Amino acid sequence: MTGLESINGGSAWYKCNPPMILGEAPIYRARDSTLHWVDCLASPPALHILRVDPETGDAVGAARVLQLADSVTVHFFRRNNPGSYICAYYQGIAFLDEETGRLDVVHEIIPTADRDKRRFNDGGVDARGRFWLAEIDLKAMGYGPNGLPANYGRPIGRLWRFDPDGSLHEMDGGFVCGNGLAWSPDNSTMYVNDSVAMKVFSYEFDVETGAITNKKLFIDRRDSFGEPDGMVVDTDGNLWIAVFDSNRVMVFSPQGRHLKDIIFSARNMACTTWGGRNSDILYIATGKDRKPTAKAEDEGGHMFKYHEVGTRGVAKYEFAG
Repeated sequence: MTGLESINGGSAWYKCNPPMILGEAPIYRARDSTLHWVDCLASPPALHILRVDPETGDAVGAARVLQLADSVTVHFFRRNNPGSYICAYYQGIAFLDEETGRLDVVHEIIPTADRDKRRFNDGGVDARGRFWLAEIDLKAMGYGPNGLPANYGRPIGRLWRFDPDGSLHEMDGGFVCGNGLAWSPDNSTMYVNDSVAMKVFSYEFDVETGAITNKKLFIDRRDSFGEPDGMVVDTDGNLWIAVFDSNRVMVFSPQGRHLKDIIFSARNMACTTWGGRNSDILYIATGKDRKPTAKAEDEGGHMFKYHEVGTRGVAKYEFAG
């Protein structure tokens, strides 16, 4: 692509011991400058909490690691409940205790009998503190990136919204692998990735009601490579997307134009968050490359960071319940 900027993002910044199977859901807390993320496929699944320098982003000591009772794929801080997260676990919504790793189920949405059909994946919190979470259609995902047969029918992955008042709303469906929820800085647009379908969708978003309308295909990767995974936006409205199976974070304009790639030493870039005192450090969680073709020098399963002078991110919101 003519004019596409390519930047060397470097090597792993924080080495996990052992390396993670699939690092996900990094979130940054400014009041104590800590970075929190999960290894959702570890056995048992694990929560990592690491103190970082708010200016440089460097690690201060080693991460505290807690074992979890079930796979947690995304979590966010609770505004009025310090020391507690809201999270998506395999089957639904739970509260997660920061000190003990205890999971308290709030809503079991997917029944145990359907654990081989669906599971929860990524999520987001909007500007009014509502928690959104998206599912995977496990059978459809098994066909691989952009591999779903034409006769498969509509995938069964759903998109949900959980409000601070405890109400639960099914908002959309048809996803193979719902992922990477984010909002434009003015809260007029919501973005959702379907990673394995290799698509990014946009919706018109009503921040006051939480309604989504006018779904559009915003970025189409089906004729290219890499699966759009976890993403964040910067204050200019650009999307910073961790692209799985690509070694890179790709940056797209609010109009969907591919602006640049930041290339790293891990094949499977999984999820992003902004951190630091000025919300200008991009942290990226990664997964192991478990393919037979994996390179020995691949640094998947560790944490990465990237700083670009002049760029500031929109920090992730906290759940209002």
